Amino acid sequence: MATKPKKPCAYPQCPNLTDTRYCPEHQRLVNQHYNKYQRDKKHGKRYGSSWEKISKAYRRANPLCEQCKSEGKLVPAELVHHIKPLADGGTNDPDNLESLCWSCHSRHHAKHGDNW
Repeated sequence: MATKPKKPCAYPQCPNLTDTRYCPEHQRLVNQHYNKYQRDKKHGKRYGSSWEKISKAYRRANPLCEQCKSEGKLVPAELVHHIKPLADGGTNDPDNLESLCWSCHSRHHAKHGDNW
């Protein structure tokens, strides 16, 4: 079966030939630019109004930082953290949540090398 001939990448000054509009290298750059500057900010967020409800309910049930509490300190929780991140297949089930103060939350993400 015959295929269409490849055409030049639509990215300025790119000499690569491709089957699509952009070569794989420039497609990634175009997608990043779109997501950062052109995509609607409300579209595709993981933490919407349903997360706000879940988070508030969990904080009401667990008002103290769970990590500080295990160390014998009583510190109010300021946010709810996913033990297994949503990006890695975690869920909003109470088993996957923990109440943390900002200090413990920052320490957790810094230890794991996450952006925080």
